[in-house]
Amino acid sequence: MFISLLAISSLVGQTTAVVDNTPYKIVIQLTSADTAVQHGLIKQIHNALTAAPKSKIEVVCHSNGLFFLVTAKSDKADEIRKLKAQGVVFAACENSMRSHKVKREELLPEAITVPAGVIEIVKKQRKHWAYLKAG
Repeated sequence: MFISLLAISSLVGQTTAVVDNTPYKIVIQLTSADTAVQHGLIKQIHNALTAAPKSKIEVVCHSNGLFFLVTAKSDKADEIRKLKAQGVVFAACENSMRSHKVKREELLPEAITVPAGVIEIVKKQRKHWAYLKAG
């Protein structure tokens, strides 16, 4: 009986992670240059991929969120590169690029561009992607 109690007590407090194999589709809007918001975004993406590794994720960066993808301004380049290797898409808004005078060559190589960030989000929502706002 003592051994049984010992075995049971060693299991108390342990949690078993359950992996959800549903292929969720998530589009995340980033409009902030705040590094705390960007850090939270990276953490949320990691959490989503850990819980549901078959998920598709696209991060649409526009307004001041564009700087998340600008090589000279981003402090998350390594994380972005690793997430891109896991299939996460990082999209820079061309309207925001024009507004902020950012050229394609100034973006991280992992970034794609889309003509209009807000329209990219709407297109994804029309295709039944879940919408999240970073921050």
